[in-house]
Amino acid sequence: MIRVALADDHKLFVKGLEGLIEENPGFKVQGVYPNGKELLECLETLEVDVILTDLNMPIIDGFGVLKHAKKHYPDIKVIVLSMYDDEKIFKETMKLGADAFLLKDADPDELIFTINEVFEGRYVKNFERVIQQSNQAPFFDAFREKYRLSRREAQILKMISEGMPNKEIADSLSLSVQTIETHRKNINQKLQVSSLMDLINKVNEMNL
Repeated sequence: MIRVALADDHKLFVKGLEGLIEENPGFKVQGVYPNGKELLECLETLEVDVILTDLNMPIIDGFGVLKHAKKHYPDIKVIVLSMYDDEKIFKETMKLGADAFLLKDADPDELIFTINEVFEGRYVKNFERVIQQSNQAPFFDAFREKYRLSRREAQILKMISEGMPNKEIADSLSLSVQTIETHRKNINQKLQVSSLMDLINKVNEMNL
């Protein structure tokens, strides 16, 4: 069981995050806190494996959480959640000992994957990974909006259109082949196609 504590002052976001994590077997949310001060106070008595913390919070922000947690609870892993794919912010959190840096618009499977990775000590800490989670070429924007694709689905669709097989896509994104297969099923449903050829034709029709 991976025990998680959440710190974020956006109530709707953090409640959604709590529900998402608890949907997955093997995870338990130990507490949800509106600021770093309340989180750090609870660490004195609460058993926690992984902290997910926002950076911008009242009283004690995410940087303060990082400094205190790494000094007094070095065994607890800390994942920083941010709205900004800013390399300076990323580097600052890494200097303070963050175990991972995750954008708030990352897909749910990326969040669960990241928690597992930091818990096992395998997460690769580099800014290119953060960008990979978020950025897509501008010409995908209208396409994504029309078919309601998530960022991850658009990213996988681009890889499919480049001829990459599932195993290669999975290795590139540090996901399981099963996860890629699930994404492909969702993409096919959203684009209303039933075969790889139909999918490629749809992409070609949109001049992607």
